[in-house]
Amino acid sequence: MAKKPGFHENLGREHTVKTSSNRSFGLVFAVVFAALALLPLISGNPPNWWLAAIAAAFLLAALLVPAILRPLNIVWQKFGEILHAIVNPLTMGILFFLTVTPTALIMRVFGKVPLHLKFDSDADTYWIERDPPGPEPDSMNRQF
Repeated sequence: MAKKPGFHENLGREHTVKTSSNRSFGLVFAVVFAALALLPLISGNPPNWWLAAIAAAFLLAALLVPAILRPLNIVWQKFGEILHAIVNPLTMGILFFLTVTPTALIMRVFGKVPLHLKFDSDADTYWIERDPPGPEPDSMNRQF
């Protein structure tokens, strides 16, 4: 499948992502809902019984009939894939524009050119001599 212009990756490609087992999915959701049910106890309020009931339902389903959780597991997996398609490029873009771009601009302001890519017609060689010299060439043999 061809890559669509404007996207950094082909999100329509066929790939299989191994989903978690229905039992582990149910157990994780039972723990999450139980934690949310008990969260009001921190501020001295009574627990949220609706969330506790949902946690108990997930726990019973995970232990007794985990196959019943398969549709929810699939929906959760699809939600994760959609979230990946949105959050991954957004996070990478934010990191790029908040770290790499300012660093490059600061280096340009101070005249720093780390790669030295300009052509020098007067140069005999582009080899950079190390001072002091690096390790002996024999040290590179049998490194491990």
